[in-house]
Amino acid sequence: MIELGLRNDVYRRPLATALDRLGLREGWRCVDVGAGGGGVSVALAEIVGRDGRVYAVDSDPAARDAAAAAAAPHAQVIAITQAGEDLLLPEPVDLAFCRFLLMHVADPVVVLRRMGRAARPGGWVVAQEPITSAGRVGGEPLSMPDAPHPDVGALLPALARDAGLEIVDAWAEAPAGVGPGPVTAYLAQLTEVSPGDDPVVLPPLVTVVARRPAVD
Repeated sequence: MIELGLRNDVYRRPLATALDRLGLREGWRCVDVGAGGGGVSVALAEIVGRDGRVYAVDSDPAARDAAAAAAAPHAQVIAITQAGEDLLLPEPVDLAFCRFLLMHVADPVVVLRRMGRAARPGGWVVAQEPITSAGRVGGEPLSMPDAPHPDVGALLPALARDAGLEIVDAWAEAPAGVGPGPVTAYLAQLTEVSPGDDPVVLPPLVTVVARRPAVD
């Protein structure tokens, strides 16, 4: 399995599984849409190597700068300020990826469609989104009222289909824990409230591995 340098990322396992599923390798062109701090962009860059390229795209200029700083040792990472709804790259990519992005956009299908168009014919689109309300802290459901689509993961396969993509695989995975540890620390960072010793099941992350049709 692909080994990712995302040691503090509690959701790294479903990402590694997805990248293994599509066979990411040296020389690929990728785009990380909604790149945030650039951790995934850097992980992709380490796999595609110097002959590959990774576009780290985010609508927030501060996030773009953070991604550029994180990727400074990797000349193959190009940071761009751009909204997912406006995604336009200078070249087709082998992989268009997003995670925790569609829950925050106005129309997830529009973004998935733009990601599909950014991929070469037959290229890959991978989206990973949560079902927030399925997470639990001490048995109680989580909520994320500021996100327009906090449970978008529950609809993700249908949204990918509606965007004209061919679904190859889809699954859901949720880290769990109790007491001190990465799961508790992640939830405390996310909500700014520590769950203490309460048992935690983080929101399941739904992964969809899809392709742009070879002939549109």
